[in-house]
Amino acid sequence: MASISFIMRTSTLLLIKSKFILLSKNASQQSLKGKLVETIQNNGITTISMARPPVNSLSLEMAVELRKAIENSIDNNTKGIILTSSLASVFSGGLDILEMYKPDLKRCTDFWHSLQDLWLTLYSLGIPTAAAINGASPAGGCLLALSCEYRVMVDGLHTIGLNETKLGIVAPKWFQDPLIATIGYRQAELALLRGTLFKPQEALKVGLVDELASNKTDALTKCISYITDYAKISTEARTATKLSLRKETLTWLEGNREWDTTIFLNYVQLPQVQTNLDLYIQSLKKKSK
Repeated sequence: MASISFIMRTSTLLLIKSKFILLSKNASQQSLKGKLVETIQNNGITTISMARPPVNSLSLEMAVELRKAIENSIDNNTKGIILTSSLASVFSGGLDILEMYKPDLKRCTDFWHSLQDLWLTLYSLGIPTAAAINGASPAGGCLLALSCEYRVMVDGLHTIGLNETKLGIVAPKWFQDPLIATIGYRQAELALLRGTLFKPQEALKVGLVDELASNKTDALTKCISYITDYAKISTEARTATKLSLRKETLTWLEGNREWDTTIFLNYVQLPQVQTNLDLYIQSLKKKSK
């Protein structure tokens, strides 16, 4: 789940800078009139760019559109997928807090299911996947990057990590397990307990990202190189190996979707959580005046 504490400290600056502040669910819905995801295929490789200002927050509609873009790419026989952002300084700020504020339980349930479906689709893809992380990537944004096989992060002041504990909540198992698989149990344990947000150099050192890039173009080039390196590798053998490595976590969520959803719904209805959300939204209104 997205860390509201991160958004309060960091994303507010992005919101003000872009002069695009989400103040209500109506404002959130109006933003959906634009294109949420941009897809380009070049030389058999599909680049999927998140395009939901100001921070590519994951709403119900955003999660659905991302999954559709991935599935459409598969239907078009793509050789690999690169996930990135069309925004200048953020990859994804995580979950849209308006999906959790005074929630309609039917929509909130659909929202969580859409996020589960997106993750299951991306994490289980047989083709090569790479993330060109061109900005801030906390919580749910980090999950998207972890769901790809390879991660290239643009060097700079932004950070990446699963920082849920800083809000006083627990990252779901299917958030935790990919981090453990990526940086090892001990490093993941410390990062999850502390809610660590890694700077690019730190993320590279612990193995959270595989390479650093000087800019987005450089990151995309390195992602393309990763994907094309598999041209001479058996597709069947590669896919079977990948799914074998990821089977345990995939199987867990497939078998525990409703339990996982219940935990999430119980969380968003906690009075203290709603109070924190309300305070955050009120602070945005004051800053916009």
